[in-house]
Amino acid sequence: MKITHYGHSCVLVEIEREGHTARLLFDPGTYSTGFESLHDLDAVLITHEHPDHVDIGRLGPLLEANPAARVIADPGSTKQLGDAGLRHETVGKGDSVTIAGVPIQVLAGDHAVIHPQLPCVHNNGYLVDERLLHPGDAFVVPQPPVDVLLLPTGGPWMKASEAIDYLRTAAPRIAIPVHQAGLATVHQQLHQQLFRNLAPEKCTVQVLDHGTTTAV
Repeated sequence: MKITHYGHSCVLVEIEREGHTARLLFDPGTYSTGFESLHDLDAVLITHEHPDHVDIGRLGPLLEANPAARVIADPGSTKQLGDAGLRHETVGKGDSVTIAGVPIQVLAGDHAVIHPQLPCVHNNGYLVDERLLHPGDAFVVPQPPVDVLLLPTGGPWMKASEAIDYLRTAAPRIAIPVHQAGLATVHQQLHQQLFRNLAPEKCTVQVLDHGTTTAV
């Protein structure tokens, strides 16, 4: 499996399957850069409707450049995708799809609470090939533990101790910090060091360089 981080929650996951490399792009949002020129995508998967996870303005041209790519989205993103005339498939908690031979399950259903007076939106956590979990904006715990966890690092719905507790509960082999664009660089580094110091035994915290493809 290869992973490329394009900032915040946007990652490209590549998996070899039956002579083909499945190319799955997650959450191309407003805080992410570098994904715009990608080609040969099999799917674009959107966890939820917030603009830092789906940039409608850049999604249109991306799909024009990738006419065969399926767009998999949560129920809350359906309206804005439809209003923009963008093709998509809607899935929710408990659903599953197979893309280029790779099975993907939807585990989460709701976004983590930002504040009780704010409406709660849908959130899809995607379990890919039973090996990698992109939880979106929620602390969904996979059972059994996954090999690779994309670990939310900072946001208005979370604090560092919650991310650490999530990491310790999920106990993946590798944790890759994501969802960090709202933090100053010094705070990103602080959170990453906390993850390393407090991660469960046999868990490696691996920080990816922007736009660099890494095998995990």
